[in-house]
Formats: sequence, structure tokens, C-alpha cells
Amino acid sequence: MICKKRSFVTSLVFMILLFSIASCATVGREFPVDAVNKIRLGETSKEDIDKILGPPWRIGLDDGDRTWTYGYYQYRMLGETTTRDLVIRFDSKGIVSSYTFNTSDIEEK
Repeated sequence: MICKKRSFVTSLVFMILLFSIASCATVGREFPVDAVNKIRLGETSKEDIDKILGPPWRIGLDDGDRTWTYGYYQYRMLGETTTRDLVIRFDSKGIVSSYTFNTSDIEEK
């Protein structure tokens, strides 16, 4: 009986340790970071953005202008956190008027 109890406790401790080491949380969805360089202010349309990046993760309004947000956020208990976000602002004709891209990945900076 003591052996079974010790085995159970050891297994439980191992599982908790394994879970805490491997645990991470991901929010958003991946998007092709290299496609950001294809965005041209005053030229690229919503349709173009949809073709090169896919559908946005979120949509919104900023000072009355439509915005599309592409975001990927991976948080880890141990190890490095990876974050990327791209916010694109469109004018009333659906053409890119501005965008902001941020990342925590040094390789992409």
C-alpha cells in the first residue's frame, strides 16, 4: 500500500513538473511576417492585404478609420515569449493609410 501511494505521489509530482515546464499560452494566429514589406502606403487595398496576409485576427475603428489587426502572442512559463502584432489603418476608400508592426523576435527586427 505504501509503495502504491509513493508511486502515485511521484507520478503526480512528475506530471505537475512536466506541465509547468512545458506550459505556454498562445493568443491570436500566425501571419507571414515577411509579407509586411509588401504593404505600400496609399496603394495597397484591403483586398491586397487579405490576399497576402489572410483575414485579420481583429477588426476595429481608430478615429473613424477601419483597422485590421494581425497578432500572435506566445507566452511561456520558461523560455522566451514571442509577440508579433501588425495594425493596419485604411482610409475611406479601403486603401492602407498607415500601419504599425512590432515584434519581440530579435531576428525579425
